[in-house]
Amino acid sequence: MTAITVRPGRLRDAAEEIERSTGLRVQIVGGTLVMSPTPRGKHAGTVRLLRDQLIRRLPETLGAYEVSSIFMPGNEEDYVTPDLVILPVDWDRDDEWLADPRDTVLAVEVISNSEGAQAVATKTDWYATAGAATLLAVDPRKGLWTLYTHPRDGAYQGVLHGKYGEPVPLAAPLPPELRTDDLPLYAPRS
Repeated sequence: MTAITVRPGRLRDAAEEIERSTGLRVQIVGGTLVMSPTPRGKHAGTVRLLRDQLIRRLPETLGAYEVSSIFMPGNEEDYVTPDLVILPVDWDRDDEWLADPRDTVLAVEVISNSEGAQAVATKTDWYATAGAATLLAVDPRKGLWTLYTHPRDGAYQGVLHGKYGEPVPLAAPLPPELRTDDLPLYAPRS
C-alpha cells in the first residue's frame, strides 16, 4: 500500500485519474490518497468466504457489496472502499457512488501483507469518526480478527479480539456469528 499526500482541492479527481491510469484501488483517508494493488488470491478468498456466509443469512433488506465506497460525513472528498460492506438493498438502486457510513451495518477490511500498524489504526479511526456501526478487521498475516462496535467521538467503544478458529459474534440484524476456521493465512514473508 502506498500513501501520497496531495494539496487540498479535487482529491477525488486525482484518485479517479490514478485508478483509471494504473488500475490501483484508490481511497482518500483523512486527506491522504491511499493506493493499493489488486488483492491477491488469499485476500480475495477471505472476502469471498465471509461474503458467502453473510449473504445466506442476511435479512432480505440487507445486501453484501464489494467495490462500494463510503464517504466521510461533511467531506465527500474523503472516502474508503472496504473489502466488503453490508448496506440496505436500496443501495442497488442508488445513483450515487458513495454510500453513507450511517447506513453501513458492517464494514470488513482484510489487512494486506504490506499494511503497517499505523495504516490499520488510521483506517479504524476513520470508520469510527464516520459512524460506521461495526467494523471487522481480519488479519491473514497472523490469523487474527478484531471486531469494533459502538462508534462514539471518533473511537470504537467496543473492541473484541479473536483468532482464526474462533467465531466472530455479531449483533442483529446480522447473523449471530461468522466462522473463521476456514479463512486462509498468507504465506510467511521472506
